[in-house]
Amino acid sequence: MRLEGKVAIITGGASGIGRATVEKFVREGAKVLIADISLERAQQAVDEITAAGFDGATAACRVDVSVFAEVEAMVAKAVEIFGTLDVIFNNAGIAGGKPLLDHDPAVDYEPMIRIDQDGVYYGILAAGRQFRDQGTPGVIISTSSIYGEQAAELSFTYSAAKAAVISFTRSAAYELAQYGIRAVAITPGRVGTAIINQFSDELKETFASEQLRNKMTQPSEIADVVAFLASDEANVINGTVVHVDDGYSVFKQRLDLPTF
Repeated sequence: MRLEGKVAIITGGASGIGRATVEKFVREGAKVLIADISLERAQQAVDEITAAGFDGATAACRVDVSVFAEVEAMVAKAVEIFGTLDVIFNNAGIAGGKPLLDHDPAVDYEPMIRIDQDGVYYGILAAGRQFRDQGTPGVIISTSSIYGEQAAELSFTYSAAKAAVISFTRSAAYELAQYGIRAVAITPGRVGTAIINQFSDELKETFASEQLRNKMTQPSEIADVVAFLASDEANVINGTVVHVDDGYSVFKQRLDLPTF
């Protein structure tokens, strides 16, 4: 088990990519603090994982990642429960969009920046300080997006926040390497989470067609990559943006080509 003996925090851990990653980490031998804006959902995840035979492998924590004091308390709780910290997966985020000129900054800019951008910064800072103070190596993995590297419809704020995650990751890797800390970002494409599954079948088919396998990526497939990145097998992956987009970023659409 590649994560045997490691302790991790996963934010947004009660659903979607976060929940799938919690389950993957536990199967790989890690202890995980499931951090989520909903303590009820986080505790439900703990109860279900315990019932599946992993007693003591997880604990629940409520966190609003847009509040630094709560992120600091989350890190302290992981250390209090499990004795140390080895990995943080800054995964919590929100989505949504509106044409730029229709924006209300208080609704369409500020909340997403606080959660998707500031929340990652706070996670990097709090975990980085913990790793430094422990005197042990650590891994910081953060969820960006394909939209962090390109323009897209209705995504002015979301793209900006996810681009910041990429910049944070590169700078953190540079500054924290002296402490044995690695920082990596992932850029998911179209993933079959609740955010996308709420849309019509027609729109979901369009989303699937934007990827090379012509289907949605499953949260568990992202979790597999995150588990590898968290492991010692990925020690040379640092300051890197890992595309987990099934080729979304390499093409725009398929064409009916003429016969030559």
